[in-house]
Amino acid sequence: MKKLVLFIVLVACISCNTEKARQKVEEFRIAQSKTAINSVLDAWHKAAADAKFDAYFSKMTDDAIFIGTDATENWKNAEFKAFSKPYFDKGKAWSFTALERNVFVSEYGDIAWFDELLDTQMELCRGSGVVKKVGDEWKIAHYVLSIAVPNDNVKEVVALKKQNDSIVKSKL
Repeated sequence: MKKLVLFIVLVACISCNTEKARQKVEEFRIAQSKTAINSVLDAWHKAAADAKFDAYFSKMTDDAIFIGTDATENWKNAEFKAFSKPYFDKGKAWSFTALERNVFVSEYGDIAWFDELLDTQMELCRGSGVVKKVGDEWKIAHYVLSIAVPNDNVKEVVALKKQNDSIVKSKL
């Protein structure tokens, strides 16, 4: 009986240590993923600022979606490339610098989502998106860009965009 109790205590101790070790490994894996994702997003923004078309689009999945600030800007990757190419060809695309970013990794470690506050030529903007693991690389699968409008200015902005929005709504 004493041997059985000792065996149960020993198994319990090993299990606790194994669970702690598993948690540490999981925390390390998530931290590594977040670091890699931040690097991809920073490199993606830098490639746009440097007008490096291939470097920019290499950070996106082939079926990526980019949603811009205009209500009509909901592009599949090929459409976004066609829209963007003239800007990159002129040597001046856009310049976004992340001021703040939050990254969240899925339980399985193959999908993550993020939000970021950006300093841009449009002043403060918000970006959010989904990245996924493609082989050993993280790639942007979905990105949404929005202009940050102070709550105190929403009425003015709504008035400015009302006519254009009614045209867009009538087409939908």
